[in-house]
Amino acid sequence: MNRAWVETDYYSILGVPNGASKDEIRRAYRKLAQQHHPDANNGDEKAEERFKEVSEAYAVLSDDEKRKEYDEVRRLVGTGGYRDGAFGFPGFNGQRGGGTNFEDIFSGMGGMGGLGDLFGGGAGPARSARGRDVTTTVTLDLPDAINGVSRTVRITGDTSCSRCGGAGAEPGTSPTVCTTCGGSGRTNLNQGLFSFAQPCPQCAGSGQVIPTPCTTCRGSGTERRVRTISVKIPAGVEDGATVRAKGKGAPGPRGGQPGDLLIQVKVRPHDQFGRKGDHLTSRAVIGFPDAALGTQIEVPTLDEPVRVKIPAGTQPGTQFRVKGRGVPRKGGRRGDLIVTVDVEVPRRLSRKAKKALVDYASITGEPLTEEEDTDE
Repeated sequence: MNRAWVETDYYSILGVPNGASKDEIRRAYRKLAQQHHPDANNGDEKAEERFKEVSEAYAVLSDDEKRKEYDEVRRLVGTGGYRDGAFGFPGFNGQRGGGTNFEDIFSGMGGMGGLGDLFGGGAGPARSARGRDVTTTVTLDLPDAINGVSRTVRITGDTSCSRCGGAGAEPGTSPTVCTTCGGSGRTNLNQGLFSFAQPCPQCAGSGQVIPTPCTTCRGSGTERRVRTISVKIPAGVEDGATVRAKGKGAPGPRGGQPGDLLIQVKVRPHDQFGRKGDHLTSRAVIGFPDAALGTQIEVPTLDEPVRVKIPAGTQPGTQFRVKGRGVPRKGGRRGDLIVTVDVEVPRRLSRKAKKALVDYASITGEPLTEEEDTDE
């Protein structure tokens, strides 16, 4: 278990209560991610570090399984489970020859599913540790965010060793079962009436030893290099959203399960369209005669243009809805395009145009303020 789960309050980092809903967590994350994103802070290291903290907190709290496990760890700590000794038991202060601490105990548990082993229960085969999640950023144009797109990202970091394939052993050799723990990765520490499981000191909890370590990675199974990864961004993704690519993160030690790649999505503003949930928005300008008499106008969409009927007497700010020209929804349906009509008032009028308006006002009985004539 990651020690950061014990020492870090992810709820406080996102500024949400412990019982926050997934929507509340997502909204808080998006707001903070936009505020502290490196692209918006010109290389500010503090902002970048804050961005990483926020991303890590969201990665845990947005995953139902991780959040449940994290909450259980925090509950045990909060109720005094580790006060004055490991989980409150006297005679065990979390140290044994400098080799056992709180992190070791949780590592030996293999996650919260191993509580039975902590109290001397049967130890099953060792489970390799999971690799850490890796975060990157992808910037999209609005059409790509709406329709979905595949992108290639370059990640510099730990990946499986190119020589040994992550096994940690020199090619032609193999790891062997640890004789100290019999391959379980855990040994028992007796403390009076209780027996506690701890990571095996010989194999560090892996259950295996490597007689001939790989000459490239020196037995770690990983090396640092640039990876090129193809990722698929789903249709309808929003600005500030996180897309998770399973198993594309850092590899686990010695062939363990890899972490995930977390792709932070940034969407560039569009010069023609805005977005409101599942709907796109745009504006159209018509003249006063068209607004008064009615007309049809051509409206651009993300696909081909469509024609929209403007009824007589349309007022400025009137909205028209074009069905199915918005953002894709689950089930194959799409949101709508909402077009707001602006009525353009001419800045200058010819004598004929002004006379026509004066005659119009006379017919309708609308009062006019006297002004000087406008030259043609």
